[in-house]
Amino acid sequence: MNKLALRGAVWVASDIHLGEAVPQTARAFYDFLDRARQQADALVLCGDLFDAWIGDDHALRHPPAWLAAALGELAATARAIPLWLARGNRDFLMGRALADALGARLLDAPAILDTDAGPILLAHGDEFCTDDLAYQRFRRIVRTPWVQHVFLALPLGLRRAIAARARARSRLARRAKSMAIMDVNPAAVAQALRAAGCSTLIHGHTHRPAIHDLELDGRAARRFVLPDWEFDQDAPHRGGWIEIDAAGIRLQRM
Repeated sequence: MNKLALRGAVWVASDIHLGEAVPQTARAFYDFLDRARQQADALVLCGDLFDAWIGDDHALRHPPAWLAAALGELAATARAIPLWLARGNRDFLMGRALADALGARLLDAPAILDTDAGPILLAHGDEFCTDDLAYQRFRRIVRTPWVQHVFLALPLGLRRAIAARARARSRLARRAKSMAIMDVNPAAVAQALRAAGCSTLIHGHTHRPAIHDLELDGRAARRFVLPDWEFDQDAPHRGGWIEIDAAGIRLQRM
């Protein structure tokens, strides 16, 4: 498992879902980036930064205006503080070409963060939703290297169409699933913490921000769930991040 030493004030955010249709969410996120550049010593974005990602070449050749603006803000952040990008279920195709172009660093998660608040297991979170068997089958398929290679070799227009169809099918599938089946499985969380030798987990994905006190093999443990970001459609508006430093770990809301 990857290990990363991060000292000082470390900020972590997830599930911003940037795209053309969410300008207000993007504006709120850019305000957050400006604040991070001034107050944080490092920023980790642990998945679903984008609502969909069809390949780095899409961003690096001729990005649409909304994407060019997003990349500019991320590059400005990477010039000011170390910026780490982890992949989620929406943007698992982000690659090193994108990270290099931004001056950021790609983080293969799950990873153990060695922080001033102690060791922390960081993950996007979808890997713990093991009760959703259909999703886990899909996850294994799309993360197979040869499948990704074939997809990225397709013309951009075809990739856009496939991604749009996949998102539409995902929305329909979610309506038919219970909230419980789409949440993390406690046994999967416990197994991951044991394997990492950590008592603290930070993840996103579920859009259920909270701090959960756990008991792991007779000792105290905690699970921090990051907020998702939404300032365009749903009310009330929401967003937030986690701050980590020598004083501890805090869940912050926008």
